[in-house]
Amino acid sequence: MIVQRDSEAFITLGGGILGQAASSLLHFSSELRLYSGPGSLGSLTRELDRTNCRRAALICSSSLARSPAIVGLLRTALGSRLCGEFSGVRMHSPTSSVDEAARFLRESNADAVVAVGGGSVIVTARAASTVLAECRSVPEMCTYRAADGRFISPKLPEPKLPQFVLPTTPTSACVKAGSAVLDEETGRRMALFDPKTRARAIFLHPTLLQTPSVELVMSSALNTLAMSVEGLESATSDPISDALLTHSLRILTEQLPRLQEKAMAPADREKLMFAAVLCGRGTDVAGGGLASVIGHTLGQRTQVANGYVNAIVLPWTMQYNAPATSEGRLTLIADALRVAPSLGHETAPSAIGRVQALLDGLLIPRRLKDIGLLREELPQIAAAAMDDFFVDRNPQPVRSAADVLTVLQAAW
Repeated sequence: MIVQRDSEAFITLGGGILGQAASSLLHFSSELRLYSGPGSLGSLTRELDRTNCRRAALICSSSLARSPAIVGLLRTALGSRLCGEFSGVRMHSPTSSVDEAARFLRESNADAVVAVGGGSVIVTARAASTVLAECRSVPEMCTYRAADGRFISPKLPEPKLPQFVLPTTPTSACVKAGSAVLDEETGRRMALFDPKTRARAIFLHPTLLQTPSVELVMSSALNTLAMSVEGLESATSDPISDALLTHSLRILTEQLPRLQEKAMAPADREKLMFAAVLCGRGTDVAGGGLASVIGHTLGQRTQVANGYVNAIVLPWTMQYNAPATSEGRLTLIADALRVAPSLGHETAPSAIGRVQALLDGLLIPRRLKDIGLLREELPQIAAAAMDDFFVDRNPQPVRSAADVLTVLQAAW
């Protein structure tokens, strides 16, 4: 049965799912409106009309803002609705950039946001809209660990500006509702969650998808790969999210080596974007895990893109999780990676080994020391990782920083 409730679909199934007796499932799926192809931007004004938006503010990266062709494409698509342009986005969405973007939105009197770029642009646009609406600082609104150990996400009740996303890299951020902001003074990752900041519509335009370098696309795709694997490892996944994540992983397995050749056609980059959308939808249900935690923690401290950190630690986090995943979840990953499934503990090395072989075939860093991380820094990184709420979603319990340190030392 499908029950429609406030434009969100809930699919409920009862009894006998995947051979389980007397089981039940509630699958939550947010609205998705996605346009792809050369004519996709022709629907942007129609989508703005659906939300009665007349003043759209553009947020993009500085590199896109310096391209007359891209700026012209966007200005033509928005026409008279364009009320201002902001290009002060920086990697990892630091608080100063978010606050500056919020001031821009206020001064431009925008009633919609059009975010054009990679994950940092999309997250900065969401976080700035949250700061603008709630009139509070990011530290006041971010998820925190309570005294009893639980993670608490404060309610953010104010209406938010509608978000319209034109991604350039294969990032699952394009379909998410969370915003991770960097505290520049402490290096802490601060996470905001508000479903009202989820994109109203997403547009995949071939010209925009061709703008980022191969290195940027590779980093984003590696992050999506790690998230797809973690989603399939998760005990909270369900048959629908499994299907989304499995297909995402299959696309990535096919396209990553082609990306390595630096000769991807626009259609290939589009396929990577479809993988990111599938991954984002699947991990809305399944969540993340320890590789994402380490990527978040290390990426913001080393200024290395999260995807490259994910690629280094993923085989080691899979090995850490094997006691909890080898009886079933790793079989799904092995199948998605076209590894012949086996039974029990024998599945673990086949799936993990295939991931390792895929990553070893790419010209990317393979050890943490290769990205400049010192061994004596590992305990501090492990302690900081325990403040990431994804740590509680890991299939194999992470009970202390010592568990994280074990993985970091193996990956160093």
